[in-house]
Amino acid sequence: MAKNTNLGAARAAKNDEFYTQYADIQREVNAYLEYNPDTFRDKTLLLPCDDPEWSNFTRFFAQNFERLGLKRLISTSYAVESKRYKNYEPTLFETESPLFDSDKTRIKGKIFELTRDTNQNGRIDIDDLEWHYLEGDGDFRSKEVCQLRDEADIIVTNPPFSLFREFLAWIIESKRQFLIIGNMNAVTYKEVFPLIRDNCVWYGPSITSGDREFGVPETYPLEAAGWRVDESGNKYIRVKGVRWFTNLDHGRRHEPLQLMSMKDNLRFSKHKDKNNWYVKYDNYDAIEVPFTDVIPSDYEGMMGVPISFIDKYCPEQFEIVGMAKRGAGDPSLKSRVYTKDDYPNYSDLNATPTLWGDDKRLYNTYPRILIRKKQ
Repeated sequence: MAKNTNLGAARAAKNDEFYTQYADIQREVNAYLEYNPDTFRDKTLLLPCDDPEWSNFTRFFAQNFERLGLKRLISTSYAVESKRYKNYEPTLFETESPLFDSDKTRIKGKIFELTRDTNQNGRIDIDDLEWHYLEGDGDFRSKEVCQLRDEADIIVTNPPFSLFREFLAWIIESKRQFLIIGNMNAVTYKEVFPLIRDNCVWYGPSITSGDREFGVPETYPLEAAGWRVDESGNKYIRVKGVRWFTNLDHGRRHEPLQLMSMKDNLRFSKHKDKNNWYVKYDNYDAIEVPFTDVIPSDYEGMMGVPISFIDKYCPEQFEIVGMAKRGAGDPSLKSRVYTKDDYPNYSDLNATPTLWGDDKRLYNTYPRILIRKKQ
Protein backbone atom coordinates (compact mmCIF):
# COMPACT_ATOMS: atom_id res chain seq x y z
CA MET A 1 0.00 0.00 0.00
CA ALA A 2 1.24 3.47 -0.83
CA LYS A 3 1.37 6.19 1.78
CA ASN A 4 -0.78 9.31 1.53
CA THR A 5 2.48 11.26 1.36
CA ASN A 6 2.79 10.32 -2.33
CA LEU A 7 0.58 13.19 -3.43
CA GLY A 8 2.05 15.51 -0.84
CA ALA A 9 5.52 14.79 -2.12
CA ALA A 10 4.33 15.40 -5.66
CA ARG A 11 2.98 18.79 -4.68
CA ALA A 12 6.16 19.72 -2.86
CA ALA A 13 8.57 18.56 -5.55
CA LYS A 14 6.30 19.45 -8.48
CA ASN A 15 6.68 15.84 -9.70
CA ASP A 16 3.28 15.95 -11.33
CA GLU A 17 3.75 13.60 -14.27
CA PHE A 18 1.66 10.63 -13.08
CA TYR A 19 0.34 8.54 -15.96
CA THR A 20 -3.13 7.04 -15.58
CA GLN A 21 -3.55 3.40 -16.51
CA TYR A 22 -5.52 2.54 -19.66
CA ALA A 23 -7.81 0.13 -17.77
CA ASP A 24 -8.76 2.82 -15.22
CA ILE A 25 -9.77 5.21 -18.01
CA GLN A 26 -11.74 2.49 -19.78
CA ARG A 27 -13.58 1.45 -16.63
CA GLU A 28 -14.62 5.02 -15.83
CA VAL A 29 -15.77 5.91 -19.35
CA ASN A 30 -17.76 2.69 -19.70
CA ALA A 31 -19.73 3.59 -16.55
CA TYR A 32 -21.05 6.75 -18.23
CA LEU A 33 -21.93 4.85 -21.38
CA GLU A 34 -23.98 2.36 -19.35
CA TYR A 35 -26.00 5.26 -17.96
CA ASN A 36 -26.17 7.21 -21.24
CA PRO A 37 -24.72 5.65 -24.43
CA ASP A 38 -24.62 9.09 -26.06
CA THR A 39 -22.50 10.75 -23.35
CA PHE A 40 -19.65 11.44 -25.78
CA ARG A 41 -21.49 11.30 -29.10
CA ASP A 42 -20.84 14.24 -31.45
CA LYS A 43 -18.67 15.86 -28.79
CA THR A 44 -15.32 17.60 -29.07
CA LEU A 45 -12.96 16.33 -26.38
CA LEU A 46 -9.98 18.31 -25.14
CA LEU A 47 -7.22 16.44 -23.30
CA PRO A 48 -4.90 19.15 -21.94
CA CYS A 49 -1.63 18.26 -20.19
CA ASP A 50 -1.69 15.05 -22.19
CA ASP A 51 1.08 13.69 -24.37
CA PRO A 52 0.21 10.59 -26.44
CA GLU A 53 3.86 9.57 -26.29
CA TRP A 54 3.42 8.92 -22.57
CA SER A 55 -0.25 9.20 -21.63
CA ASN A 56 -3.07 6.70 -22.08
CA PHE A 57 -5.87 9.27 -22.37
CA THR A 58 -5.24 10.07 -26.02
CA ARG A 59 -4.60 6.41 -26.77
CA PHE A 60 -7.91 5.36 -25.26
CA PHE A 61 -10.09 8.02 -26.89
CA ALA A 62 -8.34 7.70 -30.25
CA GLN A 63 -8.76 3.92 -30.30
CA ASN A 64 -12.44 4.30 -29.31
CA PHE A 65 -13.17 7.35 -31.46
CA GLU A 66 -15.83 5.65 -33.58
CA ARG A 67 -17.35 3.57 -30.75
CA LEU A 68 -17.90 6.71 -28.68
CA GLY A 69 -19.15 8.68 -31.69
CA LEU A 70 -16.71 11.53 -31.14
CA LYS A 71 -16.67 14.51 -33.48
CA ARG A 72 -13.18 15.77 -32.68
CA LEU A 73 -10.34 14.81 -30.33
CA ILE A 74 -7.73 17.38 -29.28
CA SER A 75 -4.71 16.72 -27.06
CA THR A 76 -2.10 19.23 -25.98
CA SER A 77 1.25 18.56 -24.36
CA TYR A 78 3.79 20.69 -22.55
CA ALA A 79 7.10 21.69 -24.06
CA VAL A 80 10.03 19.63 -22.85
CA GLU A 81 11.43 22.55 -20.87
CA SER A 82 8.18 22.90 -18.92
CA LYS A 83 8.00 19.18 -18.15
CA ARG A 84 10.36 18.70 -15.28
CA TYR A 85 12.24 15.83 -16.89
CA LYS A 86 15.97 15.31 -16.67
CA ASN A 87 17.89 13.88 -19.60
CA TYR A 88 14.74 13.94 -21.76
CA GLU A 89 15.05 12.23 -25.12
CA PRO A 90 12.35 12.65 -27.83
CA THR A 91 10.64 9.42 -28.88
CA LEU A 92 10.67 7.92 -32.37
CA PHE A 93 7.07 9.12 -32.75
CA GLU A 94 8.37 12.66 -32.75
CA THR A 95 11.83 12.36 -34.29
CA GLU A 96 10.66 10.35 -37.30
CA SER A 97 8.02 12.92 -38.19
CA PRO A 98 8.87 15.42 -40.94
CA LEU A 99 7.60 18.12 -38.54
CA PHE A 100 10.28 17.39 -35.94
CA ASP A 101 12.39 20.39 -34.95
CA SER A 102 15.01 19.83 -32.25
CA ASP A 103 14.87 23.48 -31.19
CA LYS A 104 11.09 23.81 -31.13
CA THR A 105 10.59 20.60 -29.18
CA ARG A 106 12.41 22.16 -26.21
CA ILE A 107 10.23 25.24 -25.92
CA LYS A 108 6.99 24.56 -27.81
CA GLY A 109 4.07 22.42 -26.76
CA LYS A 110 2.37 20.12 -29.24
CA ILE A 111 -1.23 19.74 -30.34
CA PHE A 112 -2.64 16.44 -31.60
CA GLU A 113 -5.97 16.28 -33.44
CA LEU A 114 -8.15 13.45 -34.66
CA THR A 115 -11.15 14.08 -36.87
CA ARG A 116 -10.90 11.83 -39.91
CA ASP A 117 -9.47 8.72 -41.53
CA THR A 118 -6.18 10.22 -42.73
CA ASN A 119 -4.59 6.93 -43.86
CA GLN A 120 -7.80 5.80 -45.59
CA ASN A 121 -7.86 2.33 -44.05
CA GLY A 122 -11.60 2.49 -43.36
CA ARG A 123 -11.50 3.43 -39.68
CA ILE A 124 -10.57 6.38 -37.48
CA ASP A 125 -8.06 5.50 -34.78
CA ILE A 126 -4.76 6.50 -33.22
CA ASP A 127 -2.90 6.05 -36.51
CA ASP A 128 -4.86 9.00 -37.90
CA LEU A 129 -3.60 11.54 -35.33
CA GLU A 130 -2.22 14.72 -36.84
CA TRP A 131 0.07 17.01 -34.89
CA HIS A 132 2.04 20.23 -35.01
CA TYR A 133 3.82 22.53 -32.60
CA LEU A 134 1.88 25.12 -30.64
CA GLU A 135 2.92 28.76 -30.58
CA GLY A 136 3.54 28.55 -26.83
CA ASP A 137 4.71 25.92 -24.33
CA GLY A 138 1.30 24.23 -23.97
CA ASP A 139 0.48 25.50 -20.46
CA PHE A 140 -3.28 25.12 -19.92
CA ARG A 141 -3.47 28.73 -18.76
CA SER A 142 -2.10 30.09 -22.04
CA LYS A 143 -4.39 32.01 -24.38
CA GLU A 144 -3.83 29.32 -26.99
CA VAL A 145 -5.04 26.43 -24.84
CA CYS A 146 -7.84 28.53 -23.34
CA GLN A 147 -9.20 29.00 -26.85
CA LEU A 148 -9.14 25.23 -27.38
CA ARG A 149 -10.94 24.81 -24.07
CA ASP A 150 -13.70 27.11 -25.25
CA GLU A 151 -14.09 25.06 -28.44
CA ALA A 152 -14.48 21.78 -26.53
CA ASP A 153 -17.58 20.14 -25.10
CA ILE A 154 -15.82 17.90 -22.55
CA ILE A 155 -12.39 18.19 -20.90
CA VAL A 156 -10.71 14.98 -19.76
CA THR A 157 -7.28 14.56 -18.17
CA ASN A 158 -5.16 13.86 -15.12
CA PRO A 159 -4.04 17.42 -14.26
CA PRO A 160 -0.82 18.18 -12.37
CA PHE A 161 -1.51 17.42 -8.71
CA SER A 162 0.10 20.66 -7.56
CA LEU A 163 -2.30 22.67 -9.75
CA PHE A 164 -5.58 20.85 -9.05
CA ARG A 165 -7.34 23.87 -7.52
CA GLU A 166 -6.31 26.17 -10.34
CA PHE A 167 -7.07 23.61 -13.03
CA LEU A 168 -10.57 22.95 -11.70
CA ALA A 169 -11.26 26.69 -11.49
CA TRP A 170 -10.04 26.98 -15.10
CA ILE A 171 -12.64 24.41 -16.18
CA ILE A 172 -15.47 25.83 -14.07
CA GLU A 173 -14.83 29.24 -15.61
CA SER A 174 -15.45 27.75 -19.04
CA LYS A 175 -18.73 26.07 -17.98
CA ARG A 176 -17.67 22.91 -19.81
CA GLN A 177 -18.30 19.31 -18.83
CA PHE A 178 -15.26 17.49 -17.51
CA LEU A 179 -13.74 14.31 -16.14
CA ILE A 180 -10.48 14.72 -14.22
CA ILE A 181 -8.47 12.90 -11.55
CA GLY A 182 -7.57 14.28 -8.12
CA ASN A 183 -7.16 13.33 -4.49
CA MET A 184 -10.32 12.76 -2.47
CA ASN A 185 -9.13 15.31 0.11
CA ALA A 186 -9.72 17.99 -2.52
CA VAL A 187 -13.35 17.83 -1.37
CA THR A 188 -12.27 19.76 1.75
CA TYR A 189 -10.54 22.58 -0.15
CA LYS A 190 -12.32 25.88 0.31
CA GLU A 191 -12.28 26.36 -3.48
CA VAL A 192 -13.77 22.91 -4.15
CA PHE A 193 -16.24 22.17 -1.36
CA PRO A 194 -18.87 24.77 -2.42
CA LEU A 195 -18.96 23.08 -5.85
CA ILE A 196 -19.59 19.71 -4.18
CA ARG A 197 -22.23 21.17 -1.86
CA ASP A 198 -24.07 22.87 -4.72
CA ASN A 199 -24.01 19.73 -6.94
CA CYS A 200 -21.77 21.35 -9.54
CA VAL A 201 -19.06 18.69 -9.07
CA TRP A 202 -19.22 15.09 -7.83
CA TYR A 203 -17.16 11.91 -7.76
CA GLY A 204 -17.03 9.61 -10.77
CA PRO A 205 -18.45 6.09 -10.44
CA SER A 206 -15.52 3.70 -10.91
CA ILE A 207 -13.27 4.42 -7.91
CA THR A 208 -14.72 4.33 -4.40
CA SER A 209 -11.86 3.04 -2.24
CA GLY A 210 -8.36 1.66 -2.24
CA ASP A 211 -5.40 2.91 -4.24
CA ARG A 212 -4.51 3.18 -7.90
CA GLU A 213 -1.35 2.54 -9.85
CA PHE A 214 0.21 5.29 -11.95
CA GLY A 215 3.12 5.25 -14.35
CA VAL A 216 5.89 7.74 -13.55
CA PRO A 217 8.82 9.14 -15.56
CA GLU A 218 12.06 7.21 -15.69
CA THR A 219 13.75 9.76 -13.41
CA TYR A 220 11.02 9.64 -10.74
CA PRO A 221 12.44 8.49 -7.35
CA LEU A 222 10.85 5.24 -6.17
CA GLU A 223 10.44 6.18 -2.52
CA ALA A 224 6.76 5.29 -2.10
CA ALA A 225 5.66 2.28 -0.09
CA GLY A 226 4.07 0.67 -3.15
CA TRP A 227 6.01 0.62 -6.41
CA ARG A 228 7.19 -1.71 -9.15
CA VAL A 229 9.27 -1.79 -12.31
CA ASP A 230 7.98 -3.94 -15.18
CA GLU A 231 10.01 -6.13 -17.50
CA SER A 232 10.51 -3.19 -19.88
CA GLY A 233 11.87 -0.94 -17.15
CA ASN A 234 8.72 1.20 -16.81
CA LYS A 235 8.17 2.57 -13.31
CA TYR A 236 4.88 2.55 -11.40
CA ILE A 237 3.75 3.73 -7.97
CA ARG A 238 0.51 3.21 -6.05
CA VAL A 239 -1.37 6.24 -4.70
CA LYS A 240 -4.13 6.20 -2.10
CA GLY A 241 -7.24 8.34 -2.04
CA VAL A 242 -7.53 8.94 -5.80
CA ARG A 243 -10.91 9.86 -7.24
CA TRP A 244 -12.45 10.97 -10.52
CA PHE A 245 -14.07 14.42 -10.29
CA THR A 246 -16.76 15.21 -12.84
CA ASN A 247 -20.01 16.93 -13.74
CA LEU A 248 -21.05 14.16 -16.14
CA ASP A 249 -24.10 12.33 -14.82
CA HIS A 250 -23.95 8.62 -14.04
CA GLY A 251 -26.29 6.06 -12.54
CA ARG A 252 -24.51 5.29 -9.28
CA ARG A 253 -24.92 8.92 -8.23
CA HIS A 254 -28.68 8.39 -7.93
CA GLU A 255 -28.59 5.14 -5.96
CA PRO A 256 -29.79 5.80 -2.40
CA LEU A 257 -27.86 4.47 0.57
CA GLN A 258 -29.49 1.64 2.49
CA LEU A 259 -29.98 2.97 6.03
CA MET A 260 -30.77 1.37 9.39
CA SER A 261 -32.30 2.77 12.56
CA MET A 262 -29.93 4.02 15.24
CA LYS A 263 -30.91 1.11 17.49
CA ASP A 264 -30.38 -1.55 14.81
CA ASN A 265 -27.08 -0.04 13.76
CA LEU A 266 -25.74 -0.45 17.27
CA ARG A 267 -27.11 -3.97 17.52
CA PHE A 268 -25.74 -5.44 14.31
CA SER A 269 -22.54 -3.54 13.61
CA LYS A 270 -19.13 -5.11 14.12
CA HIS A 271 -17.33 -1.80 14.53
CA LYS A 272 -15.34 -1.55 17.77
CA ASP A 273 -16.33 2.07 18.36
CA LYS A 274 -20.07 1.46 18.44
CA ASN A 275 -20.47 2.79 21.98
CA ASN A 276 -19.27 6.17 20.80
CA TRP A 277 -21.62 6.61 17.87
CA TYR A 278 -24.12 9.41 17.58
CA VAL A 279 -22.50 11.61 20.21
CA LYS A 280 -23.52 15.22 19.74
CA TYR A 281 -20.77 17.71 18.97
CA ASP A 282 -19.97 20.30 21.57
CA ASN A 283 -19.81 23.13 19.05
CA TYR A 284 -22.21 22.03 16.27
CA ASP A 285 -25.87 21.12 16.47
CA ALA A 286 -25.11 17.79 14.85
CA ILE A 287 -24.29 14.20 15.76
CA GLU A 288 -21.03 12.42 14.96
CA VAL A 289 -21.43 9.58 12.44
CA PRO A 290 -17.91 8.12 12.11
CA PHE A 291 -18.67 5.64 9.30
CA THR A 292 -20.80 6.03 6.19
CA ASP A 293 -22.50 2.68 6.75
CA VAL A 294 -23.94 3.77 10.11
CA ILE A 295 -25.83 6.86 8.92
CA PRO A 296 -29.15 6.44 10.74
CA SER A 297 -32.51 6.30 8.99
CA ASP A 298 -34.43 7.75 11.92
CA TYR A 299 -32.51 10.95 12.68
CA GLU A 300 -33.85 14.12 11.09
CA GLY A 301 -31.23 16.58 12.30
CA MET A 302 -27.78 17.48 11.04
CA MET A 303 -25.07 14.80 10.97
CA GLY A 304 -21.29 14.98 10.59
CA VAL A 305 -19.99 12.24 8.26
CA PRO A 306 -16.51 11.41 6.88
CA ILE A 307 -15.52 12.84 3.50
CA SER A 308 -15.73 9.28 2.12
CA PHE A 309 -19.50 9.84 2.26
CA ILE A 310 -19.18 11.64 -1.09
CA ASP A 311 -18.47 8.23 -2.67
CA LYS A 312 -22.07 7.22 -1.88
CA TYR A 313 -23.80 10.58 -1.88
CA CYS A 314 -27.22 10.59 -3.52
CA PRO A 315 -28.50 14.18 -3.97
CA GLU A 316 -32.12 13.00 -3.94
CA GLN A 317 -31.59 11.41 -0.51
CA PHE A 318 -29.36 13.90 1.34
CA GLU A 319 -28.67 17.60 1.47
CA ILE A 320 -25.08 18.72 2.05
CA VAL A 321 -25.37 21.56 4.53
CA GLY A 322 -21.73 22.50 5.06
CA MET A 323 -18.41 21.32 6.34
CA ALA A 324 -16.73 21.27 9.73
CA LYS A 325 -13.10 22.05 9.07
CA ARG A 326 -10.78 24.82 10.09
CA GLY A 327 -10.53 27.50 7.41
CA ALA A 328 -13.01 25.89 5.02
CA GLY A 329 -16.19 25.48 7.05
CA ASP A 330 -19.08 27.89 7.47
CA PRO A 331 -18.75 29.65 10.87
CA SER A 332 -22.49 30.35 10.89
CA LEU A 333 -23.15 26.62 11.37
CA LYS A 334 -21.39 26.56 14.72
CA SER A 335 -23.47 26.51 17.86
CA ARG A 336 -20.49 27.55 19.95
CA VAL A 337 -17.24 29.36 19.16
CA TYR A 338 -14.29 28.59 21.41
CA THR A 339 -11.83 31.11 22.80
CA LYS A 340 -8.49 30.57 24.45
CA ASP A 341 -10.07 31.63 27.73
CA ASP A 342 -12.46 28.68 27.46
CA TYR A 343 -9.78 26.15 26.57
CA PRO A 344 -6.28 27.58 27.03
CA ASN A 345 -4.65 24.30 26.00
CA TYR A 346 -6.93 23.81 23.01
CA SER A 347 -5.22 25.57 20.14
CA ASP A 348 -7.20 24.34 17.12
CA LEU A 349 -10.26 26.44 17.87
CA ASN A 350 -11.96 25.90 14.53
CA ALA A 351 -11.79 22.12 14.43
CA THR A 352 -14.61 19.79 15.37
CA PRO A 353 -14.28 18.66 18.97
CA THR A 354 -16.69 16.11 20.37
CA LEU A 355 -17.43 14.58 23.77
CA TRP A 356 -16.23 10.99 23.79
CA GLY A 357 -15.99 8.61 26.72
CA ASP A 358 -16.56 9.12 30.41
CA ASP A 359 -13.86 11.75 30.93
CA LYS A 360 -15.85 14.36 28.98
CA ARG A 361 -12.72 15.76 27.40
CA LEU A 362 -12.80 17.45 24.01
CA TYR A 363 -11.26 15.62 21.08
CA ASN A 364 -10.72 16.68 17.49
CA THR A 365 -12.35 14.67 14.76
CA TYR A 366 -11.23 14.59 11.16
CA PRO A 367 -12.95 17.03 8.76
CA ARG A 368 -16.63 16.24 8.54
CA ILE A 369 -19.25 16.85 5.85
CA LEU A 370 -22.44 18.11 7.51
CA ILE A 371 -25.53 16.54 5.96
CA ARG A 372 -29.26 16.26 6.53
CA LYS A 373 -31.77 13.78 5.18
CA LYS A 374 -34.21 15.11 2.61
CA GLN A 375 -37.87 14.60 3.37
